[in-house]
Amino acid sequence: MTKTGILIEIENGLVKETSLGVMTAAAGSEIYALVMNGDASVAKDKLAEYGAVHIVNITASGDVPASPDLQAEVLAAAVKEYQLDTFMGTASATGKDLFARLAAILDEPLVSDCVKVNIVEKTVIKSHFSGKTFATLKVDAAVFLCTIRPNSVEPVAAPAPGTIIEFSADTEEPGLIKIVETKQAGKGKLDLTEASIVITGGRAIKTAENYAMLEACAQKIGAAVGASRAAVDAGYAPHTMQVGQTGKTVSPRLYIACGVSGAVQHFAGMKTSKVIVAINKDKNAPIFSKCDYGIVGDIFDVVPVLTEKL
Repeated sequence: MTKTGILIEIENGLVKETSLGVMTAAAGSEIYALVMNGDASVAKDKLAEYGAVHIVNITASGDVPASPDLQAEVLAAAVKEYQLDTFMGTASATGKDLFARLAAILDEPLVSDCVKVNIVEKTVIKSHFSGKTFATLKVDAAVFLCTIRPNSVEPVAAPAPGTIIEFSADTEEPGLIKIVETKQAGKGKLDLTEASIVITGGRAIKTAENYAMLEACAQKIGAAVGASRAAVDAGYAPHTMQVGQTGKTVSPRLYIACGVSGAVQHFAGMKTSKVIVAINKDKNAPIFSKCDYGIVGDIFDVVPVLTEKL
């Protein structure tokens, strides 16, 4: 049976659901759930519920949490220690950073932001040309490295033993990079790329202040708030909120587009959403040809009613 390592991301003492989705993508293999910074005990029950045969509690000497270089070195040591055939994680900010460094250390190819994976055949499916087509890639490597797009795989429970293994690695070099400060986007705000529900405002939002209307709706359903490029270019929202070809790619269970026309550049960043709802007063807006449900109406009339009903 293939040995598959999964990099587990924990936030506020809870395993991210996106990490559970990666574990589901690895179903059928012997799963090693790798937890950094000695946090395995808080995640044991959840990881065992979703298929972890082994839970590797990683600790290391040195200032590892403050250095992505050292974190990658520790992960490389764990991959070699447990002779993992495959190592996977989420294509989050953390995953993209660490897996690129890990691939360089192991001298193995990396495929990032995949929507499907076949571990046995070492193949992945990922989008190309701004989502216009999907390609199947076969990887020739001793260790199969890949990251999975958040929310592209629905987590499914698959109870396993979840035995905790202690792993300690020694790090001597200080690393090339040291994090001296981390600035949060805002307390309690969800990461756009990992949110299971996203509500986005387009140019029709008219002002930055009007995003409060979308925030109120988002709070009712636990959603993250995004913006189209037109809204960002108009100064209504920062680039960190932008969804689209030149912004962030999202794949939520539910995507609500408010006053978004549906240009191809925007669609490229959210086309893999499971259900798309569009609200636009222009009945001929391109978004209506791409959504599952559409409401023809002014967002300033529709969204407050939606919020009230929710």
